[in-house]
Amino acid sequence: MRRRASITAFVMLAVMSATSALAVEPDEILPDPAMEARAREISAGLRCLVCQNQSIDDSNAPLARDLRLLVRERLQAGDTNAQVVQFVEDRYGEFVLLSPPLSWRTVLLWAAPLFALILAVWISVRAWSRRQSQAVATAPAAPLSPEEEKKLREILSAGDEKPSA
Repeated sequence: MRRRASITAFVMLAVMSATSALAVEPDEILPDPAMEARAREISAGLRCLVCQNQSIDDSNAPLARDLRLLVRERLQAGDTNAQVVQFVEDRYGEFVLLSPPLSWRTVLLWAAPLFALILAVWISVRAWSRRQSQAVATAPAAPLSPEEEKKLREILSAGDEKPSA
C-alpha cells in the first residue's frame, strides 16, 4: 500500500512538473501529496517580490524559495489555505498577491490612467478654445468705409503740414 501511494505521488508530481516550468526544488516537496497540492495552489497565487511578474511557484529567486518554504511550514503547522495567504499578506503587504481583491486602492490604480487621459483632453480642449478666442480677438479689422478713409487722409495731411513760425 505504501509503495503504491509513493508511486502515485511521484507520478502526480511528475505530471505537475511537466505541465509547467515550476521552480520548486525536490527538497521542498512535502511527502503528503494532498498537502503538496495545497502548497502549490497557494504558491501559484503569491507574487515573487524579486521577479514581480511570476508566482513564487515559478520563480528561482532565493526569496521565492523562502516564501515557498514558509507556505509549507504554515501548512504543516495546521493553517488553512486562507490563513497561510493572510499570514504572508500581513508580512509582505497586498502586493504579494498576484490577484489582489477589489478595493478602493485597486480601483484607483486601474482608473488613474483613465482620469489622466480625461484631464489631458480637457486641458487640450481649453488651450485650443483659448487660442481660437484670441485669434478672433486679434483678427484684422474690417476695411474702412470711404468716409473713414477721407477723414484719415485729412488727419494725415494736417500732420504733414509744417507749422509756420
